[in-house]
Amino acid sequence: MAGDKHVPLLDLRAQYNTIRGEIQAAVNRVLESQHFILGDEVQKLEQSIAHYSNARYGVGCASGSDALTLAMMALGIQAGDEVVTVSYTFFATAGSIHLLGAAPVFVDVDEQTFNMDTEQLAEVLKKRPKVRAIMPVHLFGGCAGMDPILALAKVHGVAVIEDAAQAIGSEYKGRRAGSMGDLGCFSFFPSKNLGAFGDGGMLTTDDKALADKLKVLRMHGRTGKYIHEVVGVNSRLDALQAAILSVKLGHLDQWTEGRRKNADTYRTLLQGAPVIPPVAADYQTRHIYNQFVIRCPRRDDLQAFLREHGIGSEVYYPLPLHLQTCFASLGYSAGDFPVSERLSGEVLALPIHSELSHEDIEYVCERIHSFYI
Repeated sequence: MAGDKHVPLLDLRAQYNTIRGEIQAAVNRVLESQHFILGDEVQKLEQSIAHYSNARYGVGCASGSDALTLAMMALGIQAGDEVVTVSYTFFATAGSIHLLGAAPVFVDVDEQTFNMDTEQLAEVLKKRPKVRAIMPVHLFGGCAGMDPILALAKVHGVAVIEDAAQAIGSEYKGRRAGSMGDLGCFSFFPSKNLGAFGDGGMLTTDDKALADKLKVLRMHGRTGKYIHEVVGVNSRLDALQAAILSVKLGHLDQWTEGRRKNADTYRTLLQGAPVIPPVAADYQTRHIYNQFVIRCPRRDDLQAFLREHGIGSEVYYPLPLHLQTCFASLGYSAGDFPVSERLSGEVLALPIHSELSHEDIEYVCERIHSFYI
């Protein structure tokens, strides 16, 4: 409509404009070196991400999805094994389990945090002796309840793989995402808080043996030139992406604080509207708001209304994984995970990136209020 503002869900051009010179210098450095695969740029980023995440080791790879797959390969998870995760998450979480021939075992999520229901996890672990790992997801930038997850993993002798694709810098009781389980998995997809100019991923761990194994697995299982003691995959982080990410990492905390400030503004300005904004749990001592996801009545109508007024939004996720056709053989049905199913029909992500102005957020909130009048 005439006179409406345009507020995109994400504005990567605006972010790029603030760091253009630094990015171009980093790219030119790699171009002059003509060293594009692994090398010093990747090693520097691996060390920086490990340090930032309070982990001892970082291992770069080609994507966040590959990070999950490599984590399970390093732990020896294979056909016939089971891995417990949530149904309300991005597809790669369960897809990576399936690709290794293992079976995803789903649990529901907590209604406040959108993360793993640890009481259900406890019940599942009692009944499923084939479970080899738990894969909690730190969804939308807020950490899952890790203490009970880690305690249950210890009791049952299973590994913990943190799907931290949306949570770099997020904290649980002061501990960073990616530092608490056996392995942490990060994505640098362009829309992430720390986004590359293409795909990229990283694994973190405190276990040197796991880190060394990951470096072998990401290179076709190569232990020497043309020597392969195991079969791996081709999943390497390239030097151009590493150089770009190193630049952006220096700005990440500033961007994160911008997102946190924007989240507080939304919560204030949305008071009185019939929507439920996200509120961090007490143990989520640093929520990074990869997404700002509200729950709202008449979600699809609201999204269409916002679109008409130039406001970007997104539904994460419209169909939980246990109801996806490709997982029908697992035997789940509608009603099995009611919180996940309810969230899928109610959630809407609003613009939250740090380049938003206060006026942008005011405009979004005014439109939401006007929709429900």
